[in-house]
Amino acid sequence: MKAIVIPVKAFAAAKTRLSPWLSSDARAGLAEAMCRDVFAAVAEVRGIDRILVVSNEPRALAWANERGWESLKEHQQISESASVDKACRHCAEQGTSAVLRLPADIPLVSSSDIEALFDALPDSTGCVIVPSRDGTGTNALLRSPPAAFESHFGRGSFAAHIAAARAADLPVTVVRNSNIELDVDEPADLEQLREFVSANSRTGEWMRQTR
Repeated sequence: MKAIVIPVKAFAAAKTRLSPWLSSDARAGLAEAMCRDVFAAVAEVRGIDRILVVSNEPRALAWANERGWESLKEHQQISESASVDKACRHCAEQGTSAVLRLPADIPLVSSSDIEALFDALPDSTGCVIVPSRDGTGTNALLRSPPAAFESHFGRGSFAAHIAAARAADLPVTVVRNSNIELDVDEPADLEQLREFVSANSRTGEWMRQTR
């Protein structure tokens, strides 16, 4: 069984690094728009047995339920790593063999981008990692088995995940994918995104409204 886990931070608390440039309402709107675009892409992925959203954001949980996905409601968001590991353990306990963690702030991602990550996974066990644009973070992490090692999201997470996978004796495949690598944390990310985002997407609509 294959699964996708999407951790979603409360929209009102998201994108704090953009606070010098965007109001709290604008940041929340951006987080919501990107999340909806990611959900739309994930909904089109073929060959997936289950999709799980872990969050304390009511709208994200409601959208997951509307799509027939599973949801894990958090009463407190300790860290992204804790949220993802909780979801991965839940999936593993129910017989899922491979779990892909996708962030909710990669609005350029497409269903084919996601399918390619599962295609890159070895037949039995392994790890597929897509680094962030600067090569230091982790923008997608596919593990088989799902709880083979703990998550280390944050600064330097790419190297930390490589080391953890190797310590667990898992083969590692690194995939570079520009759609997945572009998340939004800094003003430069927004400018980069503006060049490529679809005008018909939720994020594209947000950008038109906040010019």
